[in-house]
Amino acid sequence: MNIAYLTTEAVPFAKTGGLADVCGTLPSRVSALGHDAAIIMPAFRSVHHGGLPVEPTDISFAIPMSPRKLIGCRLLKSVIPGGSVPVWFIDQPQYFDRDYLYGTPAGDYSDNAERFAFFCRAAIQAISRIGGSPDVIHCNDWQTGLVPALIQSDPAIGVPLKNAATVMTIHNLAYQGQFPAQAFEWTGLGWEHFRHTSFEFYSQLNFLKTGIVTADMVTTVSPRYSQEIRTLHHGCGLDGVLQSVTDRLVGITNGIDQTVWNPATDPRLSANYDLASWREGKWVNKQSLQHQFGLEVSNEVPLIGLIGRLAAQKGWDLILPVLRWHLEEDRATQWIVLGSGEPRFEEELRELAHRFPSRFALHLGFSDELAHRIEAGSDIFVMPSHYEPCGLNQLYSLRYGTVPIVTPTGGLADTVVDCTETTLADGTATGFYVKTSVPAALDEAIGRALNLRYHHPSKWTQIVETGISQDWSWARSAKEYESLYVRSIALKTRAKQTQAD
Repeated sequence: MNIAYLTTEAVPFAKTGGLADVCGTLPSRVSALGHDAAIIMPAFRSVHHGGLPVEPTDISFAIPMSPRKLIGCRLLKSVIPGGSVPVWFIDQPQYFDRDYLYGTPAGDYSDNAERFAFFCRAAIQAISRIGGSPDVIHCNDWQTGLVPALIQSDPAIGVPLKNAATVMTIHNLAYQGQFPAQAFEWTGLGWEHFRHTSFEFYSQLNFLKTGIVTADMVTTVSPRYSQEIRTLHHGCGLDGVLQSVTDRLVGITNGIDQTVWNPATDPRLSANYDLASWREGKWVNKQSLQHQFGLEVSNEVPLIGLIGRLAAQKGWDLILPVLRWHLEEDRATQWIVLGSGEPRFEEELRELAHRFPSRFALHLGFSDELAHRIEAGSDIFVMPSHYEPCGLNQLYSLRYGTVPIVTPTGGLADTVVDCTETTLADGTATGFYVKTSVPAALDEAIGRALNLRYHHPSKWTQIVETGISQDWSWARSAKEYESLYVRSIALKTRAKQTQAD
């Protein structure tokens, strides 16, 4: 198969979240199964200044964005480091050479509808110009959502692309790309196409909805999330739309790059370890963190780690009260937090770090090296998200022998097995569930984990080693995508035959 991946993010070229990890890894893993893969994305500023080899090409073209507005662009080319998957960049400085990908800290860019309508149209043109005849066009998140509909509706698009199957992956339903109806002009289509069966959603243009209803297959990044988003509570207004495509909606759990996230070879760690040596290895890494941040050096006191965005979605309304209880009541725990986000959360964390420097370590911002070291040195990882399409840190934690405490939602429920008498007996337990989204429930889950660690060390060992032994590699996920691509091609072929009849 020949698969073209359309995305706005792919590591190491551009990243704001998990989308970049997926699109920077999945194409290489699919390629390793014997398929042709290529990535098409915008040439953001980070592409030009990231220090990675990017070559110019002699391919250029223009997109008519209105009767009086013709926007030109050229293609640049690179490859995913360590592999052979080509990455084609649409270089249009007016739209993409900016400090941020989607907006400043003050808000989204006002011309995002125009920017990403251009990207969708230019990406389609790019596929044709690079000589590709893809079997599958895999679109990712709202910024690429117009592509399946444009391929269907634009008469200027040739037969090879119209024959390609389209896949639309929802990485986070909360971000939909919804704009006033006037933004439809950037699609280049006549207004007769602005209807509820494609572009229109409650009199507005909704990029993600457009992709959902017009793609041959729709995927999410975990099976549980694919179920949750069809409900009123998690559907973000699109639950009815998603219910209408249930027969072609599939959840595939993201993988992790086990060449990068592997405690046995990770160069960022103070000591490497594996299933046989995790006790000694984690203790060395724990000591290193304790020394660095001025925490009491002790293997008896459990170190609780948290990494990620300081945002309401991640459950900080639960975490902060529990953190205060542990620190102010002088409970026998240490905490370390790495992340940045909402000022209200940052300010409260600064205040606690100032008051309790020997028991609470804080690094506001992001550090890839520190993220690896926290996963290796912590005993417990807390992730009580209110919703979580997939999540990666719980997978890193399992891999590094750090027991996750999570809310049973989305990908967290799909990847962490709650510790109960039954799951302990059958050897499947890998973590602990927060039963309800209130601080007391998080505190209770931490208490259950600490009780097992202190009073039932053999069972704690069992949980840790079951987690380390899990396979959440991209190799597993890539095989599921391979099957999905075959299914999408079959659906496309069947649809064409029905139209011909």
